[in-house]
Amino acid sequence: MFFFREMGYEIFKSFEHFSRVDSGGYTSLQSVKQVPPPRRDKMESFFLGETLKYLYLLFTTDASKGDLSKVVFNTEAHPFPILFN
Repeated sequence: MFFFREMGYEIFKSFEHFSRVDSGGYTSLQSVKQVPPPRRDKMESFFLGETLKYLYLLFTTDASKGDLSKVVFNTEAHPFPILFN
């Protein structure tokens, strides 16, 4: 788990450095092959609902998420109970 949290933190730092805008929010990037990457004037709708939610889940303690053997997360990271084995 430590490896994934470490990589998640690196991803978060990159979002903060390259995608965060001064007025608030984040922008998408035209290309990640250039440094600094050219920015678009657009925040994708899935960024907050999916990308940051997965980072949040990665960094919350396992106890705060409940028993992970009893839930599955959908593509938007909403937990659903597992009703059968």
